[in-house]
Amino acid sequence: MKKNIALITGGYSGEAVISYKSAETIYNNTDREKWNVYLVDIHPDGWFHKADNGDKFPIDKNDFSITIDAKKINFDAVLVGLHGTPGEDGKLQGYFDCLHIPYTSCDAATSALTFNKRYTVAVAAFAGIPVAKSLHLFKGDGTNAVQIANQLKLPVFVKPNNGGSSIGMSKVNEASNLEAAVAKAFKEDDQVLVEEFIKGREFTIGVFKSKGNIIALPITEIISKNEFFDFEAKYEGASEEITPAPVDEATADKVRDTARKAYALFNCKGVVRIDFIHDEESGEPCLLEINTVPGQSAASLVPQQVIAMGWSLKEFYSALIEECFIQQPTL
Repeated sequence: MKKNIALITGGYSGEAVISYKSAETIYNNTDREKWNVYLVDIHPDGWFHKADNGDKFPIDKNDFSITIDAKKINFDAVLVGLHGTPGEDGKLQGYFDCLHIPYTSCDAATSALTFNKRYTVAVAAFAGIPVAKSLHLFKGDGTNAVQIANQLKLPVFVKPNNGGSSIGMSKVNEASNLEAAVAKAFKEDDQVLVEEFIKGREFTIGVFKSKGNIIALPITEIISKNEFFDFEAKYEGASEEITPAPVDEATADKVRDTARKAYALFNCKGVVRIDFIHDEESGEPCLLEINTVPGQSAASLVPQQVIAMGWSLKEFYSALIEECFIQQPTL
């Protein structure tokens, strides 16, 4: 009997548009000979299974099931393709844990921790992984531009502390622009991270676990046509992405080793994407953030890296599903 897999997409944040693009790639590359795949839209207006003919079937949240033609369908596992809340911040993972349904992403604790950029770099630094110097701001705490400029060296990046896709992010070169950048970030989140700029090449690398082994995908170098790797650069073609990155083996080994170390340190599961700046001054890869539900759209980096490794996307998504059954938590 083929297992029933729910591919969740959508979400409650501005990243939902990316979730739908990721879900399309995943849905079109999931092995139907191994799995029955049901697309599930987690939407503020309700949770629904969307059939190929456009019909919608509501999700019974009591046990995360659907009923089609008077037949109840339960899911054996969840394939997570939902960026932002509630699929990347641990909320749904905790729900699935309570229902004893395995899923292809980090658990609730790791998802919640890594969704908070400040806490991520704090834990990484505690384990000896290089990170940028930063400030953590809370809405209403009264921190002003002068205080920021006195503690951090310009230029700095100002970004919402929770969330992804570079929404609400700015690079600030002059102190006079700090207040506007902070206000922009606070429109997206109640917490803001202000981080010193590190001069160096930007690398990103997918890491996943298969058959108990932590596997680092080929490294991608990001060369943004904009001042930094913003939403336009990520999703609208305003960047050059080179996979595998043209980098000497010693540097590549450092990036891969640090990425695997971070994966183990944060107790990651499924595939994550870890972003680094290779610091020109120290020669070390500095961890920027960990994306526990990385993009899977046609323009996304992890699919590029999977292909560069010599795997098909169908093989890759099957490996993620198979691994989640091995790592199913017990309550």
